[in-house]
Parts: sequence; C-alpha cells; structure tokens
Amino acid sequence: MAVDQPNSSSEGENVGRSGEYDTVRSNELVNRVIQGDRNALADLFSIYRPRLWRLVAFRLHPQLQGRIDADDVLQDAWLRSIDRIDSFLKDAITSPFLWFRTIVSQTLVDLHRFHMGAQKRSAAREFSINRGWSSESTSSSMSFHLQQPAKTPSSTLGRAEQARQLEVALQGMNENDREVLALRHFEELSNSETARILNMTEQAASARYVRALARLKQVLEVFPGGFDGALQFGAPPRSSRSEPSPGQALGP
Repeated sequence: MAVDQPNSSSEGENVGRSGEYDTVRSNELVNRVIQGDRNALADLFSIYRPRLWRLVAFRLHPQLQGRIDADDVLQDAWLRSIDRIDSFLKDAITSPFLWFRTIVSQTLVDLHRFHMGAQKRSAAREFSINRGWSSESTSSSMSFHLQQPAKTPSSTLGRAEQARQLEVALQGMNENDREVLALRHFEELSNSETARILNMTEQAASARYVRALARLKQVLEVFPGGFDGALQFGAPPRSSRSEPSPGQALGP
C-alpha cells in the first residue's frame, strides 16, 4: 500500500514549539498507526515536523551548515520512519515525537559520517539511543549558534578563534547541565521530554535548566560584546511562570 508523503514547510515557517500541536489529533493518529494505518504516520510526522526541523537546524555539524538542507534531512528520516513502522508500537507508544526524534538524530549522524569522512570516523559514537548526543557534539553545536555572523573576512578569522574559545568554555560546564540547555533552549523540548531523554525527574531537569542558563550567562560574559543577542535562536519564546522560556535571551 502506498504511503502519503508528510506535508512540509519552508525552513522559516511554522517552526513550532513543544505543545503547539493538537494533542487530541496526535493521539487519534497514534491509535490509527497502531491499528495499521500507515498514512496516519505521515500525518503524525507532519505535526512534529517543525520541531524536528529545529533539531536538524541545531545539531547539523557547523561545517555542513549551508551545504545540507534541513528539509532534505527530514525527507530521509521520513523514509526511515516508514521502514521502522513495525517498531512504533513498542518504542513510540509513550512519546511518538521522541521516536521520530531518535530516527532524525540517527539520520544526521549518518549524514555527518558520509559528508565528513575521516573527520567523523567516530560518528557512530556521536549519538546513541541510550546516551543521546555526545558532549563534544553538543558543545560544537552550541558554540556555532551562540555566535554572531561574521561580516568581513578578518572578522571570519576572529570568529573562528572565538568559536574555539567558546567551545572550550562550554566544555567546562557540567555535561548534564549543558545537554539540558541544548534540549530546552535550542531544541525547545518540554521539561517532561527533557527529563525522559536524560533519565531524570522533571524537578531535577527543571532545576538543571535554570542553573545551566545562569552558568551560560557567565560563560558569555567572558566575551564582551561578541555575543550580543546570542541566545536568540529561532522563533520568539513561550511564556513560563517558573522558568526562563526556551529561546529566551538572558539578562538585560
């Protein structure tokens, strides 16, 4: 039976945030997939696509930014999802989004290995289902997205040195704090999703996120004027009563 293609959007449009999709609709589609409706999987992928796009935009290796289109990565991941539909009932029943996220992450690792060759011989260790993204990969992605674009060739050289220094500084953060920050702020996962990925309580994940934001602010202050507005990544932030919002810049 043919399977419909999921709907796509341009990279700047509808880059959603966790919770903005229709939960009732998602649950209905999950039930249809369980009952064998493969086209429901395409509809489900479409609901999560903006969030998966954020994952690709953040985790794609800095050397491949601008060379690989996020929509192409998602298309490849979609085809893999069809091949793995038999595992949906066992692996995706509690969180279909995290099931898709794992497939997209594995697709990215394979692309890194293919395009970067010897530079990524350890790509198989860059991401694993049990451990998630490696510490080095997360630091590299954060360093890339925390910088302002270079405007001249000379500033490009300075930006490269700043990137190296910033990556070293980020490596000095607690590994779990750094990953919580990546998941909540850059990928904009919910606190419960973050806790599930990192195998910790929601209370612990929330506390780590607040602590990590404070620590990151300290890290960025070492680079005066070099990273103004650096924490703005993607669409405007959501509101939150108890925590800084994912995507929200720090400080005054």
